[in-house]
Amino acid sequence: MNVRRALSRITATVGTVICLAAGIAEASQNPGATFLLIWPSARSTALAGAMTGLADDPDAAYWNAGGLAFQNGLGGCASFASWLPGLYPGMYYTYASAGFGSARLLPGGRNLNVGADIMYLTTGETDVVDEHGNFIGRYTTYDMAIGLHAGVQATPVLGIGANLKYVRSYLVPEWVWRSMPELGIDAGGTANDVSFDFGMLYRPAKLAGIGLTLANIGPDIAYTEAGDSDPLPLMLRLGGCLTPVDAPFLRVRTLLEVDKILVGMFYDTTGTKTFGRKLDEELRDAWKSVAAEVTILQVFAARVGYMEDLTGQRGGILLEKEGQTYHYGLGDVLTRKNLGTFRRLGICWGVALCYKDHARLEISDDSRIWDFPTRNTKLALTVNDLGGMWIDLTSGRPLDWIP
Repeated sequence: MNVRRALSRITATVGTVICLAAGIAEASQNPGATFLLIWPSARSTALAGAMTGLADDPDAAYWNAGGLAFQNGLGGCASFASWLPGLYPGMYYTYASAGFGSARLLPGGRNLNVGADIMYLTTGETDVVDEHGNFIGRYTTYDMAIGLHAGVQATPVLGIGANLKYVRSYLVPEWVWRSMPELGIDAGGTANDVSFDFGMLYRPAKLAGIGLTLANIGPDIAYTEAGDSDPLPLMLRLGGCLTPVDAPFLRVRTLLEVDKILVGMFYDTTGTKTFGRKLDEELRDAWKSVAAEVTILQVFAARVGYMEDLTGQRGGILLEKEGQTYHYGLGDVLTRKNLGTFRRLGICWGVALCYKDHARLEISDDSRIWDFPTRNTKLALTVNDLGGMWIDLTSGRPLDWIP
């Protein structure tokens, strides 16, 4: 039996689940370790992934390590989601990051932030049954990445950073192969790899930021004994953030983001496409997000984001025509006619209870961007500058911004 077919059979379509959930639809774009593309935190999910130009929380280790350069003190975040149960029951995702930043760690007063993060995805338990229907055993599949990150202020307005990750994918343990010699496979259900993220955040003004990240740089990941491998999901992110209102009673942020998976770019099975057509297809293939965050009295935040992943059939504007549904972008709806009847807008949302910028308890939902019925709620706790929060709380006026 073919190694890949055996893996697919025993893991009960785990690979298909993760690829679909990451929005990767075309054979020309079929990287491995696609769990690395999952939005890690409740806030970033509510903002539809538009975080590269902001990156002001500990999850900047994921979005843009350059943002760590502007973070002081001890901070951390943790999130959990029963992830896409409508696609695969029992699947859940969790992420955590922590770091410490200080201008005393480097000469010249440049701020340095160092820390670690971890992400973990499991599809739950998998039963192993032989060709005669006999139950052999049960195991839990998982994908995991553990990273060490650092960000430093290259100049007062420019932060640069990096995250070095160890990646492990555990799809089939070796005891399965030993218990089923009829498969003709000795090993090949697990994979280990390393990857590297590099990011920059430019803040020309206090209320504006532009970020650039190249994520998941590394060698191919291989699951099979024969050495067959898949590229990591190399991703280019470009984002911007503008804060038009920044007062103690009200803060309004607006964010834009364009993310592009670089694996399989300009792939052409026919060999007939012009460069212009392939470029148009690549631009259409990019994930596009726009979002807003409103914080009131530094105690409550509301967020909403809109995203388009038209190749992966996520988000955008869902229209129905002749009994079929299609995902279109804003440009399609504004420039084309008779596309169909409106059914749904691909939005994400979230709310948070806050104590200034020090701590937040958050919830988000992005179930409306998916093309199947599901729930997808993330819960998260975020703490920035724990020492500063303690000093603030013990100062005698912890609510000093309220008259």
